[in-house]
Amino acid sequence: MVVRRANMNDIDGINRLLIQVLKVHHDGRPDLFKALGKKYNDEQLKKIISDENTPVFVAMDDTGSVVGHAFCIFRLTENSNVLNTIKTLYIDDLCVDEKSRGKHIGSLLYDNVVDFARKSDCYNITLNVWSCNEGAMKFYKSCGLVPQSITMEKIL
Repeated sequence: MVVRRANMNDIDGINRLLIQVLKVHHDGRPDLFKALGKKYNDEQLKKIISDENTPVFVAMDDTGSVVGHAFCIFRLTENSNVLNTIKTLYIDDLCVDEKSRGKHIGSLLYDNVVDFARKSDCYNITLNVWSCNEGAMKFYKSCGLVPQSITMEKIL
């Protein structure tokens, strides 16, 4: 198993995973998430992959197939009246192919992101997780993440 920065040749594999991510979210919150589609189209993916401020990592199996990805975004909090200036690496999306789960690929991707964030002088790593995605919540807790803030809702 190899984790590396994504390139344009990985787009088909990433697309396959983005469809799986949407299905998980749709199954948990069909009132919010569409049944079909994906978070990014191919043009958006090309732009994201080529931007140094939005690093994307892929996990490749022994056959060269993409079996996981981690989309990240650098965020800099500065010029705030109340918050300290900090550099954060935000994990926008982390997914392991449903057929490859249970093989510690998610941990390998996450550890790679942590190493990258440290080398990039980040103060922390943040992410959002939907409360309906219990598997992801359990995984992130096992990685040592704790709630930083909580979004609440009341459906009207």
